[in-house]
Amino acid sequence: MTPSTTWVRWLAWSAVALEGYDLVVLGVVIPVLRRDPVFALSAGSATTVATIGLLGVMVGALAVGPVADVWGRRRTLIVCVAAFSLLGAACALAPDAGMLGTLRFLAGVPLGGVLPVALAMTAEHAPPSRGNSATTILMTGYHVGAVAASLLGALLVTSLGWQFMFVAGALPALLLVPLMARRLPADEAPVARDTAAGRKNPLSDLFRGGYGVATVAFWVASFMGLLLVYGLNTWLPEIMRLAGYALTQALFQLLALNVGAVIGLLIGGKVADRIGVRPATITWFAVAAVFLALLSIRLPGAVVYVAILLAGIFVFSSQVLVYSWVGRIYPAAVRGSALGSASGVGRLGAISGPAFTGALVAGGVAYPWGFYFFALVAALGAVAVVFVRRTEPAPDLAATTVERDRAAS
Repeated sequence: MTPSTTWVRWLAWSAVALEGYDLVVLGVVIPVLRRDPVFALSAGSATTVATIGLLGVMVGALAVGPVADVWGRRRTLIVCVAAFSLLGAACALAPDAGMLGTLRFLAGVPLGGVLPVALAMTAEHAPPSRGNSATTILMTGYHVGAVAASLLGALLVTSLGWQFMFVAGALPALLLVPLMARRLPADEAPVARDTAAGRKNPLSDLFRGGYGVATVAFWVASFMGLLLVYGLNTWLPEIMRLAGYALTQALFQLLALNVGAVIGLLIGGKVADRIGVRPATITWFAVAAVFLALLSIRLPGAVVYVAILLAGIFVFSSQVLVYSWVGRIYPAAVRGSALGSASGVGRLGAISGPAFTGALVAGGVAYPWGFYFFALVAALGAVAVVFVRRTEPAPDLAATTVERDRAAS
């Protein structure tokens, strides 16, 4: 592994860790803001704030992937990290729910661009035999960030205030952005960028050359996977409080969920490299459904933490295996667009997860029915990826598309 490759992997990992922190931070502060006399968030208004922020993330994911194919991964990633960190810190100044939602939307746009660009850069610098592991290791950053937010929330949110959580999430960018500017190598695929620039519509290539069924199936699986990720991370503390647990217990349960996610990513990538990404992804979604259904039972003592840890092992790595699969089978010139579209469409699931779960909370049935709902979602993710047969890339689809477009003109 060359020094530049090492820097790419660690800096991409760090950027994804900041996104993981942002994933959980709202779930940490919602129980506080719901009981804050100034904000006094209802279940409905908390859902609205979460949904508005995720709309911004969806816009960013859909827009930034194609932009990075043309503009370059390095420059795009640096701008996205700087922008979402600055706007995320501004959330600490929000005087009410309306302004908090607005700032969450604005921060979400550059935030949504981080993941597809980081995934594309990692795929381009990973050895072919370790492509799945490289992607899952990258995504451990997502959940290390989530663990950090959970731990900070459990230990400090009541003493330092909810504003501290947003400021803490932005501070690492003061070091990360200069390091990226200095250490990320120039993009190594100028042909891919030129090819992308010559296409009339980069996203249309995702439906050519036999990719149509796979593209739709990945979108469905990503929708289901992100519904689970955001639904659980946004509402698990509140659901467990409704089940009778104290706030500190509920926040440590959220921590256990994300510790399980990191373990699952370390295991899942190696399993996928050994048995293939297709069987691994199907298995991971199916087992996730089983453990989510198990959480509908009120388990005693430490057993509940073990069950939540096991659920986290399979739930979150299912989604990441989808990204790994996408990164492996699409040509380099459309890889950013493929990952961006999967992430962007998946963000509809990220929006739906907090919305559906919030409705269950408002209706007083989130425990236990929320876990039955999550189990069904995981099962549907398994069904979706069954329809994808391709595990290797086709010939350079984008290049042949450009040649056809030029001949037609």
